[in-house]
Amino acid sequence: MADGRTATAAGMSKAPTLAQAEIIAIGSELLGATRLDTNSLFLTRELNALGIEVVRKAVLPDDAVALADAIRGSCRRVGLVLCCGGLGPTEDDRTREAAAAALGVGLRRDPQAEQTLRAYFERRQRAMAAINRRQCDRLAGAEWLANTVGSAPGQWCPTEGGWLALLPGPPPELQAMFQSALRPRLLPLAPARKSFTRVLSIAGMSESDVDTIAAPFYRAVANPATTILATAELQVELHFQAWAASAEAAQEMADGLAHQIEPALGDAVFSRDQAPLATVVGEALRLRNQSLALAESCTAGMVAETLTRAPGASDFFLGGVVCYSDQVKRDLLGVADETLTAHGAVSAACACELARGARQRCAADWAIAVTGIAGPGGGTPTKPVGTVFIALAGPDGKVMAVQHQLAGDRDRIRRWSTHLALNQLRLRLLLN
Repeated sequence: MADGRTATAAGMSKAPTLAQAEIIAIGSELLGATRLDTNSLFLTRELNALGIEVVRKAVLPDDAVALADAIRGSCRRVGLVLCCGGLGPTEDDRTREAAAAALGVGLRRDPQAEQTLRAYFERRQRAMAAINRRQCDRLAGAEWLANTVGSAPGQWCPTEGGWLALLPGPPPELQAMFQSALRPRLLPLAPARKSFTRVLSIAGMSESDVDTIAAPFYRAVANPATTILATAELQVELHFQAWAASAEAAQEMADGLAHQIEPALGDAVFSRDQAPLATVVGEALRLRNQSLALAESCTAGMVAETLTRAPGASDFFLGGVVCYSDQVKRDLLGVADETLTAHGAVSAACACELARGARQRCAADWAIAVTGIAGPGGGTPTKPVGTVFIALAGPDGKVMAVQHQLAGDRDRIRRWSTHLALNQLRLRLLLN
């Protein structure tokens, strides 16, 4: 063990309990418009499972001064700080230098680490560039965290009030390092408590409507903590995160609050474990041994694509027709000329005939039809952009269409139409 670590550790009366953590994602690319920080999601999930609460996340550029200031502040506030990224060999990988400046310690090249790194390149029959030696610079007092996937080792650094972990940016490397090297170090330091989160997924309601119903229940308690959010999948989620002495007790607390709120939300709740709406619909059809066909105009196959993301969709999904032109609507799905002339392709009458035709042509139990104006052009005063009709034909022979007026750009209107179509079928299946 290095002398620097011995001195730093000796300055602490005992190893601190790591009740709270902060995560710093490092990389100028993460502040652009093309890359997302997914490492913090993985780390939060793993830390919560250990009983460690993540209280702050930050994304910083490859700027040594800004990074050192952020690390310094995080180490003052919490017992565990995790930095993700910036451990590569290039000049813009500055996490090691920034961490050393933040902790007020030196950096020293480790000959043994350099030997290990050379062996890594030799196994891959590649020459190691001189610049890669920077990855062997270790903070005084730090321990190496072995990288079993890539070339950048991590570091486990003592601080005045806890620990700083330097982790690589590539998710496969970070995840493997956490499980093999970091998690064993955190286990004895984690607090004697556990966390559990229950999530209710809700369709067909706005975020504000859900909050109006849920708020009188969750405002009365501090634990579990409740978070309400609208997702990219156009559903609303209620997260109930509880902390308790055991995972079982935390689950009981989270489920207790969820069970109070769920009846008030009724059939709008479609999942309690974050299952996608399409998965829920598919499973409902599978359990009933029923099949589905589609006729899609403005969604252009998006409903079919959403349903078939998960394996096993062939158990219930027979097929569909993307029917943009009136001729395809007539020839393949049997929409009458009179319907198109009198009501137009974007109408309840046309949607119903599309659903009926898809069900008959595919010999399916159920059929969904979507027709509308996704924009940006094509709207009229009587049928503006966002006008969408969704029809459902069922095994009882009944066909019903629902009109929606949706807002947003073309992609959002198509995604909303897909979401509403799947939810319309889900609600109908609950009655059968």
